[in-house]
Amino acid sequence: MKTKVIVISLFLFFSLPLQASLKEEIISNLEKTNNLTFNFKQTINEKTEEGNCIIEYPKKIFCSYANLNKKIMVSNGKSLVIKNKNINQYYLYSLKRTPLELILDKNYLISQIKNLNGRVIDNKYLNFTLLNKENKINIFFDKQTLNLIGWQTEDVYQNLVITFISKVKTNQKIDKNIFKLPKIN
Repeated sequence: MKTKVIVISLFLFFSLPLQASLKEEIISNLEKTNNLTFNFKQTINEKTEEGNCIIEYPKKIFCSYANLNKKIMVSNGKSLVIKNKNINQYYLYSLKRTPLELILDKNYLISQIKNLNGRVIDNKYLNFTLLNKENKINIFFDKQTLNLIGWQTEDVYQNLVITFISKVKTNQKIDKNIFKLPKIN
């Protein structure tokens, strides 16, 4: 709870209105992007995990976590599976029940950004707050490169989830088979 208050306070204190030209450039970058590869650092209730991901628009993601359980997360655009390889444990979710459904939908992001007033945070980040039913998603872009650099959401248990991404590459050649859901034993 203390972390939530600090993050929200800093967010409000260091935010300024976003220039229209930056917003248009972000939209243009998104329109040209078919896929992203990146490293991530995700914090949920002060627990941090790291790994790498590939996003293919629309709504596909493959993430490999660098942890003891060799966890992977895969979405084929409809379902989301989280698998702990070492203990052979699976969690299956409908993608529609997660904030990732919106984050992985490039056309949704573009349409929302067109209609939102973004903010400049700490003169480094560009932020848009997306509101959709029960989901509130803060999307962040790097002010210099205009690349997506992360998002902030709440998970199904109402935990604050902060995801930072780095070493972002766009439109790489990727193996589309990685988006096939793992078989459940």
